[in-house]
Amino acid sequence: MPQQSSAQVTAAEISRIAGVTRATVSNWRRRYDDFPEPSGGAESSPLYDLEAVRAWLASRGYASAASPAEELRTTLRLGAHGAGDGDEGATADLLLLVLAAARRTPEQLTAAAQLSDTDLAVRAERDAAGVADAVPGGGGVRFAGVDPAVLRALYVCVRDEGGQATLGVLAERELEDSAASGAYRTPPPLADLLARLLPGAPARVLDPACGSGALLEAAARRGAAELYGQDVLPVQARRSAVSLLLTAPPGTTVSVRAADSLRADAFPGLTADAVLCNPPFGDRDWGYDELAYDPRWAYGVPARAESELAWVQHSLAHLTPGGHAVLLLPPATAGRASGRRVRAELVRSGALRAVVSLPVGASVPFHVGLQVWILRRPEPGGPEHKSVLFVDTAEPSAADARTDVRTGPRTRGGGRSASLDWARITDQALGAWHAFAADPDAFEDEPGVARAVDVVDLLDDTVDLTPTRLVRASRADVDPAKLAAEADATRRNLVKAAKSLGRAAGYDDWDAAGGSAREWRTATVSDLARGGALALLRPLPDTVRTRAHAASSATGGERRPETRTVLTGSDIASGSAPSGNPTGLYDDTAPVIAVGDVLVRAVASGEGPMSRVADEADAGALLGHVHLFRPDPARLDAWFLAGFLGAEDNIAGASTGSTVLNVSPGRLRVPLLPLEEQRRYGEAFRRVHELRAEAQRATRLAEETARLLSGGLTGGQLLPSVRDAAADAAPVRGRGPGGDSPH
Repeated sequence: MPQQSSAQVTAAEISRIAGVTRATVSNWRRRYDDFPEPSGGAESSPLYDLEAVRAWLASRGYASAASPAEELRTTLRLGAHGAGDGDEGATADLLLLVLAAARRTPEQLTAAAQLSDTDLAVRAERDAAGVADAVPGGGGVRFAGVDPAVLRALYVCVRDEGGQATLGVLAERELEDSAASGAYRTPPPLADLLARLLPGAPARVLDPACGSGALLEAAARRGAAELYGQDVLPVQARRSAVSLLLTAPPGTTVSVRAADSLRADAFPGLTADAVLCNPPFGDRDWGYDELAYDPRWAYGVPARAESELAWVQHSLAHLTPGGHAVLLLPPATAGRASGRRVRAELVRSGALRAVVSLPVGASVPFHVGLQVWILRRPEPGGPEHKSVLFVDTAEPSAADARTDVRTGPRTRGGGRSASLDWARITDQALGAWHAFAADPDAFEDEPGVARAVDVVDLLDDTVDLTPTRLVRASRADVDPAKLAAEADATRRNLVKAAKSLGRAAGYDDWDAAGGSAREWRTATVSDLARGGALALLRPLPDTVRTRAHAASSATGGERRPETRTVLTGSDIASGSAPSGNPTGLYDDTAPVIAVGDVLVRAVASGEGPMSRVADEADAGALLGHVHLFRPDPARLDAWFLAGFLGAEDNIAGASTGSTVLNVSPGRLRVPLLPLEEQRRYGEAFRRVHELRAEAQRATRLAEETARLLSGGLTGGQLLPSVRDAAADAAPVRGRGPGGDSPH
């Protein structure tokens, strides 16, 4: 038996491992004499030997409810990697090991996890050395000071959940949402949108501030064969390289470097077909003094406060003539006085082709409505560009208020990217941009959404390129009759929704439990799954997706069900039908949603419901970041299951993480009740779900009705009714103007 190191855990950690409440752990300590004695800590907060606890749990029939990813989180959370919290060097070495492990077979990973502590460290160093040349700064990896528990958990996590899932666990600890480093990952739907804004199919793509590699991953999904990235943080550069090597199709060239792109360009001679970039914002120490005479500033030297315009020109300098760059920038870049001259030259030369405003919450910083700039490096002797496109996706369009296949329009706005209606945002941005790029002179403005503005009209004293200001000026072009008809149709839908809400609110079939709340025995989802009462389905892990992609490439393409949609967590929160695109590598074995499945969001948040039962609109969709529970109808009622799985206390008890709360499905608990009683609860939960859906629909229609009426009145398309005004002004019969009787 190999000698394996252990760690110390708290009572809270024990509850997470066993999938029980902390109160249950306290009961075990009092009731069972053989419960492990504390091995450290204080009397008020004792610590227990992890292996002793696991042995005791196994003797009592409690198999670990923690997933491999949760096991890895636990070892990292306990500080088991040995280098101290926040040590980027240790994290960077573990990132390299993820890449090495992902290239091993499941059998090899199992064998590695069973080695003794000493042999395991040697094996990990040998594996990492085999891929050291593939990532920046990959040499000299040593795992002698790393607790073998971390190495063991990492191998198992890669084996069972894939390299990307393992990479995500490491990112939660050291890389994501880091206030110290300013490193934030571009949300996947936004990264996909930025990549899709690149015309054609660029083969060579550069991201000079690549971070974790989200934009380059999106470019790879669009067919880019050469990926070049650079980041000032070495740990981020290594993470980006590992992530790209895990996800990019076979044969893709991946080259990532660690350095400051503005001060020390790692690719000085590179000319790319396209550039994607989400650069750091508001950086006054970007190199203004030493780079004043840099040849990249073809459109003017950026001011000290205009680091974003330095990134814009750096991107243009790396493009082939006619190549495009897409950058995510703060709104101040479009109107700040210090950047007026550079903006004017970008417009005058035709380099700036479009500016797209995004809703608040699209990406960090979530309280700011960011903008997407689309640029094109002018070609010598190329066509003259007489206009620039402006798109305002932050303003909801009338189409968003129309009823969808489930409960009506989707949620707009919100404080986080996941709550936005990315389908609408993407359709508006791509639709306007593609039409404009095809023929700028023939582009027809879409009032309130998109407008092509002549260059001469932009070159005024301010050169303000804010889309909202320029697009809203086109609202006077809206046809009054069309707007009036649209407002009336929306108002009628609101009246119907209000009636439906009233009927849903009439449900009152419940009674008080008595003097105290009812209590019941519960079981974890893991227990129910082992007993066959339900099945827990997940999306394909990365290792399976990689093998599927390799197999499909050999036959000429991916076996991906392009006609299917993907159900996302935001779809559950907003009550909408599946809206995601199958951007991952799904093959024929990918789980498909069926009517009656119970769906639970994988990330906990306070916005919207956490669960629902799949209906016909969901059937056939693929799983996004969602847990799927398929109950045996002879043993579990679906709505009963959905109601208790999505309960606030249940979700809180099964969630881990700090900034992002990930739901561990195996730890969710369900009351053990007879089927007939389950059905009574299930009917009540179904009624509650219907009430919430009708309330959301009525609220959205009320907001849309008010928006249309207010905009029509202020825009001049609608006039107050003379009849209504006269009726309001007429005195009540028998009473004077002041309300008193004239007599």
